Amino acid sequence: MKLTGVLFFPATPFDGNGEVDTDALARHVANGVEHGTGGVFAACGTGELTSLSRDEQALVVRTAVRETAGRVPVLAGAGGPLGTALDHARAAAEAGADGLLLLPPWLAQGPAEGLREYVAAVASVGLPIILYQRGPLVLSPAEAVELARIPGVMGLKDGLGDIDRVQRIVLAVRAALGEDFTFFNGLPTAELTQTAYRAIGVDLYSSAAFAFVPEVATAFNRALENDPELVGRLLNDFYAPLVELRSTVPGYAVSLVKAGLRLRGHDVGAVRPPLVDLGREHLTELSRIIDAGLALARAAS
Repeated sequence: MKLTGVLFFPATPFDGNGEVDTDALARHVANGVEHGTGGVFAACGTGELTSLSRDEQALVVRTAVRETAGRVPVLAGAGGPLGTALDHARAAAEAGADGLLLLPPWLAQGPAEGLREYVAAVASVGLPIILYQRGPLVLSPAEAVELARIPGVMGLKDGLGDIDRVQRIVLAVRAALGEDFTFFNGLPTAELTQTAYRAIGVDLYSSAAFAFVPEVATAFNRALENDPELVGRLLNDFYAPLVELRSTVPGYAVSLVKAGLRLRGHDVGAVRPPLVDLGREHLTELSRIIDAGLALARAAS
């Protein structure tokens, strides 16, 4: 499995009764594939994994696998207590997913040895694993190498943004295991920091913006190669204001995605508690930001 391009983390739509809306999810996933994503990460952070039941996680993954039909890799979110993470992994394997994004265990923390055993247990299900470094999971280079040596562990998504730490981890893992290990920038609005990650050899990144403005996200991705002027305009007029808005309320990293989808005509429902939806003033600002980004993307096409 090789991931390329912009990585897509779809939202999980809910219907009027608060249930997973598989029809809306299928349309959402299809739209991302049509816009050229290099990988679909279903039921992960943007997909509200921590608010899904185990059956709902399985339903979301099955829907994504069915809709992509092998056109791009599908990775499923997994995490939480070990029993739950194993259930997530088994359901993903049964659904035909290509791999897992393994989130850190909720709340409970242990020493490096315990984390290694946790990862190895989930890897024993048989799907390739990308580890998600965020929250309580903060690795030293030596710890990253140890986890990378576990059979089945194929990559690391960084959600911390500590460039010094990531550079040392990249150097250590590549020295120990070679160039095939996958790294990607997984910060909530990765485009804002992607030029820095590219400078340390991490070209791959996930894009929350791709979920609701794939035109903007793909324009930015293309511009990274040969149009620094457009990169600057998109950062200044779209991504920086989006991050400012995201920072106003905890949990807006997910809420903004669903609000953006609704503003663009996709009925994905509300976020689940403890997240909250955008108020009217923030919706107005998000609409303005989206319009600015789309205008730049259209001008560049």
